[in-house]
Amino acid sequence: MAATEAPDEPTAPARRGVLDRIERIGNALPDPVFIFLFFIGLVVAASVAAHLAGWSAVHPITGKTLAVDNLMSAKNVARLLVDMPGTLTGFPPLGLVLVVMLGAAVAERSGLFAAILGGLAPKLPLWALTPGAFLLGLMSHHAADAAYVVLIPLTALIYAQAGRHPLAGLAAAYAGISGAFAGNLIPGQFDVLMLGITQSAARLIDPAFVMNPLGNWWFTAAIGLLFTPIAWFVTDRIVETRLPPWRPEGEIAETLEQPDVDEAGRKRGLARAGWAALAVAALFAALTLLPGFHPLVDDAAKGPARYTPFYQALIAAFGLLFFAAGWAYGSGVRTVRSHRDVVEMMGEGMKSMGPYIVLAFFAAHFVAMFAWSNLGPVMAIKGAAGLKALALPTPLLLLALLAMSAVLDLAIGSASAKWIAMAPIAVPMLMLLGVSPELATAAYRMGDSFFNIVTPVASNFPLVLIMCRRWDKGFGVGSLIALMLPYTLCFIVAGLSLVVVWSSLRLPVGPGAPATYTLPAIAAPR
Repeated sequence: MAATEAPDEPTAPARRGVLDRIERIGNALPDPVFIFLFFIGLVVAASVAAHLAGWSAVHPITGKTLAVDNLMSAKNVARLLVDMPGTLTGFPPLGLVLVVMLGAAVAERSGLFAAILGGLAPKLPLWALTPGAFLLGLMSHHAADAAYVVLIPLTALIYAQAGRHPLAGLAAAYAGISGAFAGNLIPGQFDVLMLGITQSAARLIDPAFVMNPLGNWWFTAAIGLLFTPIAWFVTDRIVETRLPPWRPEGEIAETLEQPDVDEAGRKRGLARAGWAALAVAALFAALTLLPGFHPLVDDAAKGPARYTPFYQALIAAFGLLFFAAGWAYGSGVRTVRSHRDVVEMMGEGMKSMGPYIVLAFFAAHFVAMFAWSNLGPVMAIKGAAGLKALALPTPLLLLALLAMSAVLDLAIGSASAKWIAMAPIAVPMLMLLGVSPELATAAYRMGDSFFNIVTPVASNFPLVLIMCRRWDKGFGVGSLIALMLPYTLCFIVAGLSLVVVWSSLRLPVGPGAPATYTLPAIAAPR
């Protein structure tokens, strides 16, 4: 069915049911700024209580005792006040959002996005939008956080141009990027990072253990193949049916309309934009591939890790791409007549980011203060030690590791930070029980994904909430949680089942990465 055909219009949803109650309760909460203030107060109180109780844990690799730090100490109060500007500017999502938005503002206000999407949307079959958006989100893990500020808003625009509700497209892309973070069809830099942490932990038992960067490939690919039809069903049959019929109005309708330009001007503008995009692509290809001068390649690293600088530079690449292509298109259709128009467009784009910057200030301080307190690693180490004491069968032990990872994800957003603390206990313990380090890593990564899209303390949750408010001014925290909760619940059922089946059948986790582990003869106990 072509996108020009109107989809079946969902009836206005009845305001009852679990999701509607969750939405109402969530939206009754204070503004997200005050939610973060509440969590900051909670972390401060917890740090004081845990410090007075002497709560600490011994790091299993370094042997260093990690004690909870009192956030009300003179040192931390001084750090809070002295480092306040740096805490805000050091908040990872803030910089990438602003860099990409500088370019995206030019591309949007010049009419480039409307021209591309207006020509593309009628050619796309409606049924393919959801699986395509989810798979692109899944594959965008290679682009790190750039996908949040590029793919999610573009997917919403494509849905809007196709006559479908943009929040449905936003949800599908967000689910692929964050809710299915454990999956991918092709291994990338995150696999190297996580399995590198696993290698350090595994060497406590087997000093000869070598990281296999493809060690989770079969498992992560299976997640992608399993979760795609689930996300497709959830988006089209649950999420979109709860949304009211889509009727663009006011500023949104103006955004979706293409500027009134003649066909010759539009073709001229698109041609110029194409050449500008090729120039940007050629520049970054040269900086990666030129012999003797490739600043976007780390020659000291091995394997996929060599291209970590390239992946990190994608933020700048997207910003420059949108800037150059938007300016080129605008010059062709006369929406950009001088460099002053470009500067004005960038300024208007920054105005729209005002609410996010306010929210980012408080989110940044919550994340920073939680890190200063040391509560995260102490909780992770004690939790991993608790797993060891359970003495469960292998499938249940892996599920316990998965569950612990999921629960900690509600408070600690960084997957690598949690794994650094948990792996030195969980990986050796499971190796002694015959579970390979690769399977232990896969189970942990699965648990780390489930709640990313429904926890307000996730670093990118506020950003996605601001994006939702572009399409629905009254969209609140509860609205976003209710929008994404069906994905979380379905992914939990599918993810738990996949781990149980995989460990029970002892399927290989990746090329050269079996599910089981046998101690080398030299390391076997006498």
